[in-house]
Amino acid sequence: MRGESAGNQLAGIGDEAAVDLTGQIAAIHELGWSAIELRTADGIALGDLDAPQFTAVRSAIRAAELDVVCLASRIGNWARPITAPLRDDLRELDVLAEQCAALETRFVRIMSYPNDGLPEAEWRDRALDRVARLTERAAQHGVVLVHENCAGWAGDDAERMLRLVTEVNSPSLRLLFDTGNGIDHGYDAHRLLERILPHVVHVHVKDAVGSPGNAEYVLPGDGQARVADCLRRLLTAGYRGPLSIEPHLATRPHEGLRAHGSAAELFVQAGQRLEQLLRTCSEAVAP
Repeated sequence: MRGESAGNQLAGIGDEAAVDLTGQIAAIHELGWSAIELRTADGIALGDLDAPQFTAVRSAIRAAELDVVCLASRIGNWARPITAPLRDDLRELDVLAEQCAALETRFVRIMSYPNDGLPEAEWRDRALDRVARLTERAAQHGVVLVHENCAGWAGDDAERMLRLVTEVNSPSLRLLFDTGNGIDHGYDAHRLLERILPHVVHVHVKDAVGSPGNAEYVLPGDGQARVADCLRRLLTAGYRGPLSIEPHLATRPHEGLRAHGSAAELFVQAGQRLEQLLRTCSEAVAP
């Protein structure tokens, strides 16, 4: 299999290609890649799988000879505002940490809690406290939380992301950079990357056109997110972590849209485009 480019392991969030795990694995195999990122299996969030269901997932991943680069959780995401019970996130983290051990991975994707009518200072303090408590639990489990530039207090602001990492001050909290989130959330992702780069250990790749709240997702390199510039910057800085496609071409959980019809084909096209971009970027930064 292929699956590495410029030293980076290539992967994709499987449920962007198919609802069923079999279809997810098939799409990764069609790309010739050796790794997958998991969010749901057969339409069920990983944190909600019962023991037999998870055993089936683990068996399928092992049989497919795939690495798992990250588990994409719902912790602090668009559906769990700052006023939602923290116990739900702590419980999910406990479940995902056990799954990480079984799947031999260590990254758990989180966000930092959308506001729910609280004053700015209270939102900040609660978000920082929650992420600190989650990080302490993650450290006990031996996993690393990777905070994505998406929903939440630190979702769209580099200085807040840096404050989050600095105040929590733990190797069990790092940053996940998504190339395409800036279009929908209204910021320049490449400029943000410049600020947070030393703390980035995981990358999602997508692209989009449009405006905040009205993003239309396109193949990587076809949009306004400066995906190629982001990849060049990462490679120049020596980033060797995973590059995981989350193209949103057919699947957008925050809109309630699941993979259907041509989702797998679009997913594969996005993966192939990432490979093309990486070849060009690698040549540009080669010594």
